[in-house]
Amino acid sequence: MIKLRDLEYLDAIEKFKHFGKAADACHVSQPTLSAQLRKLEEQLNLTLVERHPRNVMLTAAGAALADKARKVLNTAREFEDTARTLADPLAGDLHIGLIPTLAPYLLPHITMPIAQALPHVHLYLYEKQTKMLLQDLDNGEMDVLILPWLDDEMKRFERYKLMDEALVLATPPNHPLCGKPNMRLSDLKDETILTLEDGHCLRDQAMGYCFTAGADEDKRFKATSLETLRYMVASGSGITLLPKLSVINQPESPVIRYTEFVDPQPTREIVIVIRSNYPRMEAVRTLVSTIRKAVENLGAAE
Repeated sequence: MIKLRDLEYLDAIEKFKHFGKAADACHVSQPTLSAQLRKLEEQLNLTLVERHPRNVMLTAAGAALADKARKVLNTAREFEDTARTLADPLAGDLHIGLIPTLAPYLLPHITMPIAQALPHVHLYLYEKQTKMLLQDLDNGEMDVLILPWLDDEMKRFERYKLMDEALVLATPPNHPLCGKPNMRLSDLKDETILTLEDGHCLRDQAMGYCFTAGADEDKRFKATSLETLRYMVASGSGITLLPKLSVINQPESPVIRYTEFVDPQPTREIVIVIRSNYPRMEAVRTLVSTIRKAVENLGAAE
């Protein structure tokens, strides 16, 4: 009889391509993981893993069975979730993923309200880029994601809207657009915009607005974080679009100014994303209502 633990080992090898990292993720020693995989290969009469001195890879058979193993493990996790829900739908662990352009600015406003609304739920919070979070949600490693909605990448998931977050223009104080009354996106025509590096969904969303307005990106530099963008603007190196949540609690500064747009405002839709048929819907509904209340008028488009 094949054990779920053996499937976890195979899944970890497929994910990390490294015996040591896979063993750490499974909380076992490397010899234990290697020995169990050999036993699984003997049981199946198949070679699942190609072992090389410096790297590990799955055979074609191993890759095919790793995909099946992941589906079995997801089903087992859903079975456990359903059992916990039947015992107490508002208890247990909840793994929540957020993106770096949202997590540090939203979490201070919602963690306490969530803890009060779901006192028997243990929150585990993760900060990763969108692509990695969606993979984790698919794999059952995340329960809930809080992030901007992207139609093409997320249409296979269910979503619950939390807010429309405005984007504001960040400029040095001597820039011609600084504090401009009735600022419109069309005012960005022929401007050069500082951006985040590839992989951040905010980059694509912000530049979509800028390209439509006739602006271009600054190809000399791509930031890894919003804080890097903020410092670049403060140093007089250019202008950029920042989410409103990231600026509402910023102290007054003589080196950077934030200007809001009039209609139509550039925005990003912040949502909760879950897998279809996720079993803990009572917890999700409580989470949605709690966050909506906590962010009411907070960074929202006017």
